[in-house]
Amino acid sequence: MSIQVLYTAHAVSTGGRNGHSASSDGIVDVELSIPKVMGGPGKPGTTTPEDLFATGYAACFGSAIEFVSKQLKLHPTSLEIDHAVGVGLVDGDIANGFGLVVDIEAKVGGLSQEDAEKLVEAGHAACPYSRAIKGNVAVSVKVTVV
Repeated sequence: MSIQVLYTAHAVSTGGRNGHSASSDGIVDVELSIPKVMGGPGKPGTTTPEDLFATGYAACFGSAIEFVSKQLKLHPTSLEIDHAVGVGLVDGDIANGFGLVVDIEAKVGGLSQEDAEKLVEAGHAACPYSRAIKGNVAVSVKVTVV
């Protein structure tokens, strides 16, 4: 597979999950802290890699749906993407390392359930984040017509 790169993002992180991450242009500039539920300090005003991934993936997923909507001639009146990204132990055992789980809900307005599902499925197939994690991350997709 060959990819013609259209844009490249750059970021630097120091201190891992209890550190700092920033994009090279300084627009994204965040302090990180492991949540208390994961045994970390859960510092106020901080975020997690999962928050950042969920935010980026949701935006990319929505854009992929908007892109394919033109091709399919299915134009929703509204579109809201809700991503939940969970992190945990693979098979409950630290020896297996950590893995992610992604639950996606696409709330689509102005289309039938059938057309909304067709549109979201096509967007999921086109989304580079979805393609990147396919086969490696458990992903569930729910389509709700609003």
